[in-house]
Amino acid sequence: MKLKKKQRQEQLTEMIENTPFITDEELAKTFDVSIQTIRLDRLELSIPELRQRIKGVAEKQWNETVKALPVDEIIGDVVNLELDELAISILDVTADQAFSRNQIARGHHLFAQANSLAVAVINDELALTASADIQFTRPVKVGERVIAKATVVGQDEKERTIVEVKSFVNNETVFIGTFNMYRSTDG
Repeated sequence: MKLKKKQRQEQLTEMIENTPFITDEELAKTFDVSIQTIRLDRLELSIPELRQRIKGVAEKQWNETVKALPVDEIIGDVVNLELDELAISILDVTADQAFSRNQIARGHHLFAQANSLAVAVINDELALTASADIQFTRPVKVGERVIAKATVVGQDEKERTIVEVKSFVNNETVFIGTFNMYRSTDG
């Protein structure tokens, strides 16, 4: 049984407050309405689209915690950050980030997402990449969403912080990188 508009909008507002990263498609299925109906509801309720919600949550968290990198220098949208532990970002690949003849993302965008996330996770005023060992495991195409996860795993023999970054598209690994990070508190 479909809900009346007012009931649906109340539940929609509550659902988005509890799970801000839920998509319009998921909401449409939940409420058994069209995606357009969800978009109209959001518009009427002044609820921003998913990308803006992600950005808002990330910027608030980013500005309160990250020390090594200004918010406008991150590649992708940070959605989770625990300094010196882990960080997660999302990058939606657009046509301007890809080769025009085959719509495959240029590797430097995936590397930049991973590298900037490795810098962001460091709890220090200065964090720089000393070295990186990277591997692209499959091409990424325009329209795909890349989720990168950076995890601090320890220190190398020079006491530099080691950050592993794995990037995924639909749970399939597309990039793996190990970043040795120099920080101002080293040696």
